[in-house]
Amino acid sequence: MAGFIQKETTDAVVRAADIVAIAGEYVRLTRRGSSWWGCCPFHNEKTPSFCVTPDKNMFYCFGCHKGGDVFTFVMEMEKLTYPEAVVSLARKYGIEVTYEQGYHPENARQDTEKTELVSLYDRVASLFHYLLTQTEGGKFALEYALSRGLTMQTIEKFKLGYAPADRRWLKSFLRKKHFSDEFLAKSGLFSRNYPDVAFFSDRLMFPIFDRRGQCVAMGGRLLRGEGPKYLNSGDLIHYQKGETLYAFSLARQAIRQEKKVIFCEGYMDCIAYHQCGIAYAVAPLGTALTEAQVRLVQGFTDTVLLSFDSDAAGQAATWKAVLLCRRLSLTVRVIRLRGGKDPAEIMLNFGAETLTNDVENAILDSDYLFDSLSHTYPVDTPEGKTKACLAFFPYIDALQTEIQKESSLNQLGQRLGLSPEAVRRDFQNRDRARERVERRQDAGKSNGQDIALNAELRTILAVVSDAACFARVRRELAESDFTDERAKELFIVLEECYREDDLSFGTILSRCADDGVRQMISRAVASGEFAENTEKMVADGIALIKRNGLERRRDALMSRIRMLVPATPEDRAALNELLAQKMDIDSRLNGKD
Repeated sequence: MAGFIQKETTDAVVRAADIVAIAGEYVRLTRRGSSWWGCCPFHNEKTPSFCVTPDKNMFYCFGCHKGGDVFTFVMEMEKLTYPEAVVSLARKYGIEVTYEQGYHPENARQDTEKTELVSLYDRVASLFHYLLTQTEGGKFALEYALSRGLTMQTIEKFKLGYAPADRRWLKSFLRKKHFSDEFLAKSGLFSRNYPDVAFFSDRLMFPIFDRRGQCVAMGGRLLRGEGPKYLNSGDLIHYQKGETLYAFSLARQAIRQEKKVIFCEGYMDCIAYHQCGIAYAVAPLGTALTEAQVRLVQGFTDTVLLSFDSDAAGQAATWKAVLLCRRLSLTVRVIRLRGGKDPAEIMLNFGAETLTNDVENAILDSDYLFDSLSHTYPVDTPEGKTKACLAFFPYIDALQTEIQKESSLNQLGQRLGLSPEAVRRDFQNRDRARERVERRQDAGKSNGQDIALNAELRTILAVVSDAACFARVRRELAESDFTDERAKELFIVLEECYREDDLSFGTILSRCADDGVRQMISRAVASGEFAENTEKMVADGIALIKRNGLERRRDALMSRIRMLVPATPEDRAALNELLAQKMDIDSRLNGKD
């Protein structure tokens, strides 16, 4: 698109665009004579040195020396290319974008199709919002949202909605609005195999907006019946989940002002932060945090706060996010939630002040990693110290300055009671040290493939061998019950196939993105290992996964109980609630529930 927008379009945008109004969306401006002044949005300052001159349609900062026209300003603020800035402003002012001759018509058609799909999603989001807030059918979903502590103002802000239980209603409604079946089939709103059946039904809906505030996708939470707790739109021609952050368009201004961002677990956690006045929170969309998502905010902030769950999956996600952000030269802190299992629960039970305190007391990522390692490895033994160091070294590698690396190595030695020289030598020779540890670990192993198949994978592979068992698995387990990433991926694949009524072996394989996973499935099925007593194998697997989940929850509760110092009546009430939850889990683990 870069060289193909006609000059007539850019000229029309320049004539229509009011640079004072546009800059004023990001900066508080005060008029002085013929110019407007404010604090620069591109660097921290207390004395205004940012000048906007409307007569020349330009801006300039006398502090950091950035300057340019209205397109340059939008490019800098939104991290857009020049043509993207032209198109963004053209749409803002209702100007048709025309292209030079030679612009490939297929590209033009795709741009048009993207625009039409975004318009459809905006329309459906508004429809679902109306069904939630104004109809009897959506009343129970609205009551659920309110019971979770959300206000009507928050529900309006995030445009929450309700997808009707009748899965054929949406297609019928959109047909009456003259949308073609061919166009709707590309939208991602309907089943591939059953094009009249809506992908989302009887769910609380969370519209997903791009950085311009346009609805491009959706997520839905199950409130009753069977199925996965959350369903999310897949990648579409106008939406890639790995390049989008939930609530970014709402959080962007606060991220710029505060120079920090919170990455949290999901929709409700993000919304809870915003309702509590912490408006710089965003969330990845059902995936691990990606580099593209971090780069969305990198130009606006220098500090990242991570707020993921305290279970094994959440801890693994925190580790990966720390390394990713550090490689991109961002300072990282970790929020430890003391009053509940997630921000939404804290907001509901204790209010905004408790959640705000948890954010303000976020710890440095290195301290978080040290604490995690001390609970993972027996650091009172030489072998445990070696493993802890090897686990910590990737963090050192991710740091971008020699001063950071040196300081962290010294801190590691102090925490483990080791000399800085010994730690530094092992860091410099970490590959050889890791090989020595792995050789000792491998000495007792007979077959790596057998060890790789843990209880979760064995259960899922048994289901693949006999797909009829999946109905029971999805009834008793959810995606969040799995800690093994491959098992979780296979569960999601099976759920997608189940919803489209096609659990054939070929379809399951075709939906697996990882070659290793496909090979594992093929090997397991071909060996016949799961062909006998499959139902019992699945039942035993379900029971074990549930028990492991309860034990993880108990461990997380114990960690929170140990950290909670009951200094106030609220603290004592929180401690009693945690103890009650632990007693309930102990009872269930002992078979008394």
